[in-house]
Amino acid sequence: MNKMAKPSEVLSLATGLPRPSREDAEAAVRTLIRWAGDDPAREGLAGTPDRVVRSYEEFFAGYDQDPRDMLQRTFEEVEGYDEVVALRDIRLESHCEHHMVPIIGKAHIAYLPNGRVLGLSKIARTVDIFARRLQTQEAMTAQVAHAIDETLRPRGVAIMVEAEHMCMAMRGIKKQGSTTLTTTFTGAFKVDPAEQARFMMLVRSR
Repeated sequence: MNKMAKPSEVLSLATGLPRPSREDAEAAVRTLIRWAGDDPAREGLAGTPDRVVRSYEEFFAGYDQDPRDMLQRTFEEVEGYDEVVALRDIRLESHCEHHMVPIIGKAHIAYLPNGRVLGLSKIARTVDIFARRLQTQEAMTAQVAHAIDETLRPRGVAIMVEAEHMCMAMRGIKKQGSTTLTTTFTGAFKVDPAEQARFMMLVRSR
């Protein structure tokens, strides 16, 4: 059950849950510094809690954004265009929800218009909204595809994400350079192998 928010509390747009204060967040960073074995009061670390919180505001800005607002701005004057629209190599920077370390990679997205098209920047910004949350790559891939599918209602959406996970590169197995690939298909891309093959060709061709 969600905790009842007080009038002065700020709620997360994505979860509806109340957020701790900035002071609470900075105190948590000081606790982690002490836990790591250092002194949060020493000169080099005295400003770190403030810097970390400001960084987190940027890293996790996606919690305060609704992708539906972005994707509802469409264009209908497309002169009958109904062929695939594809964007390749959309850089993404996210954070693993299991270890809170970076996921860095790129997304490739295509859709088949159904009378309306999106401004190209809206697709990239949609990726950014979901990337700037604590994520698994599998969930993020599906979230982007379904947000475009449900809002734009195209004949199909295809997305591939390829990324390196720092939780594998910096800790645990420590395998640098390995890449994780995930895909989600809807509509025509899901049911028609030829459309899937065309998407893969667009992604891989240079």
